[in-house]
Amino acid sequence: MMSTGRPKDGDLQLAAVADKSKQGASSTALVEYTPPAFKEEEEDMEIKLRRIMENVPVRVSNTSGSSAGSGSGDFHQYRQMRRKEQDRLSRMDADYQKRKELAEFCMRREERVKAAEERTAKKRLKRQKKKQRKKEKKAKQNAGGEEHQKEVSSSNDDSGDSDNNGEEAAK
Repeated sequence: MMSTGRPKDGDLQLAAVADKSKQGASSTALVEYTPPAFKEEEEDMEIKLRRIMENVPVRVSNTSGSSAGSGSGDFHQYRQMRRKEQDRLSRMDADYQKRKELAEFCMRREERVKAAEERTAKKRLKRQKKKQRKKEKKAKQNAGGEEHQKEVSSSNDDSGDSDNNGEEAAK
């Protein structure tokens, strides 16, 4: 039976009543579409779900038929699917172990490098202090030695051979 678009006696008709505040609106539609208002959490979940659906391929292989019994080849298919799944799980476990060991190695390596750097800095400071003390000692010796050399050179100047004696005194 075709509908004529007119309501029959027992049918209900949906009609929107225009708001008195929106009488000047330009739209002539009876019902306007408003998108559903999502909460922020629901919106995030919907975005995540959409991203998963777009990026994750759907693979269905070797599905069983809809008949009630199982044939003689189904066991071999089951065994093959089980083996593939076990291989996939073992690869995932191996990958996890590899990543875990790598993370532990990197952490231990960072600790060793940090400890070596601290030892190097400590030894460097010790060498610098030793060098500074040696420099100060040499400066003190030179200050005291210059006075001694002046006395020796002045006594040698009196004798006349100041060049030879000055060189020997300096050695």
